[in-house]
Amino acid sequence: MIGRLRGILISKQAPELMLEVAGVGYELNAPMSTFYQLPDTGEEIILYTHLNIREDAHTLYGFHSTADRSLFRTLLKVNGVGAKMALAILSGMDAHGFKQCIQLGDTDALVKLPGVGKKTAERLIVELQDRLGVEQGEVASLPTGNSVGAISVAVDEAVSALTALGYKPTDALRMIKKVQDQSDQCEDLIRLALQNSFSK
Repeated sequence: MIGRLRGILISKQAPELMLEVAGVGYELNAPMSTFYQLPDTGEEIILYTHLNIREDAHTLYGFHSTADRSLFRTLLKVNGVGAKMALAILSGMDAHGFKQCIQLGDTDALVKLPGVGKKTAERLIVELQDRLGVEQGEVASLPTGNSVGAISVAVDEAVSALTALGYKPTDALRMIKKVQDQSDQCEDLIRLALQNSFSK
């Protein structure tokens, strides 16, 4: 099992990134909570990983913190929750916010996550309410972007990332358009769009 990788960030386009370790390029999928913490390409980074093995694919997931990876693994144990949904949950809220939703039984907040319906939200609360109190740690606050003047490339990449996370293309475009004047960075646009969606 691959548990941690330390290498050079070669490319990043949410939710995918490539990390070069000792001459080998590892392709990973990562939640937005990790993308917010990534350095510029060409710089070194350490990611905690989880290898998901299926009959048709071996997929490596990367996380900035062990708390996020622990939550991802916990989510995979919930009936009906796959890796794609777990990634979307971690992209929509951090481990601390998700823990609060579970403890408060806040189904309204959970159903705003892509792919999470009312029944799934209720199942998450029932199955995780006892576990998350001792298993999950808090994560650091996310950085805030202050740039102005969005460019089309960043908008396109942000829409593509939200679509890959499970949002419908029309919904993803609508979400990004609402915040596109607040930043010209793809990661910032995604963060702002998700924050705006969950603040309603």
